[in-house]
Amino acid sequence: METLRVKTGRRTQLLDVTTAVERVVGESGVVSGICYVYVPHTTAGVAMNEHADPDVASDLEGVFDRLVPRSGPYRHAEGNTDSHAKAVMVGASQMIFVEGGKLVLGTWQGIFLCEFDGPRERKIFVRVEESKG
Repeated sequence: METLRVKTGRRTQLLDVTTAVERVVGESGVVSGICYVYVPHTTAGVAMNEHADPDVASDLEGVFDRLVPRSGPYRHAEGNTDSHAKAVMVGASQMIFVEGGKLVLGTWQGIFLCEFDGPRERKIFVRVEESKG
């Protein structure tokens, strides 16, 4: 397992980490298997979506902020309940197939760290396993 460390620059940000995950897969030597991407945070998540047009990530940041506004009738004393809710919506992990030593991604697909309580430094755990059989 490898730990990637990334810094986010905004409270809500979808940060493209595809290249970093691809590097881990390449260095693993795994030809056919599974890549697990996991974030150990309660106010961040990991998602897959289009990464060819950066406006998609920007639009999605706005969607999350409109769906779950920062201020609301929340009780959590830290003031980041919206961040926790958004992280629950996205989820903390993704699983991607590996074939030919590369991630099996759709033409426009990329992997994003979804920051909902930034800016912060975040960890992303990446594990690549060879298929058995």
